[in-house]
Parts: sequence; C-alpha cells; structure tokens
Amino acid sequence: MKYYTSHMKKLVMANEDLQVKLKKIMKEHDLEKSFALKALYHAEVASGGKYQEAYRELDLPNR
Repeated sequence: MKYYTSHMKKLVMANEDLQVKLKKIMKEHDLEKSFALKALYHAEVASGGKYQEAYRELDLPNR
C-alpha cells in the first residue's frame, strides 16, 4: 500500500480520533502537518493498522 497525502487528509478529516492523534503528534514532536500525517499513516494505517481498511476504500476508483 502506498502513502498518499490526499488520502490521509481525507481520512483524518472524516475521523475525529485521527484528528486528535494528528494534533498530538504535531505538538509532541514539533512536526509540520505534512510530516505528522506521514507519521500517523505509519502508526495507524500501514501494516495492518486500525484504519487500513478505511484508507484502502479511499484508494478505490469511484463507480
């Protein structure tokens, strides 16, 4: 599965829990949003993470 910033932004906007986690990562590690999104992706989506299925659904073509 490949990382796409646009997919992560959509996923975060749709999920309040991920919004809180993103803000926490940005504050704790003093990261810009783009880097924090990537960190959140690796922590919560990649390799069987809790939000992997929701992320995959964003990757499906609209039908």
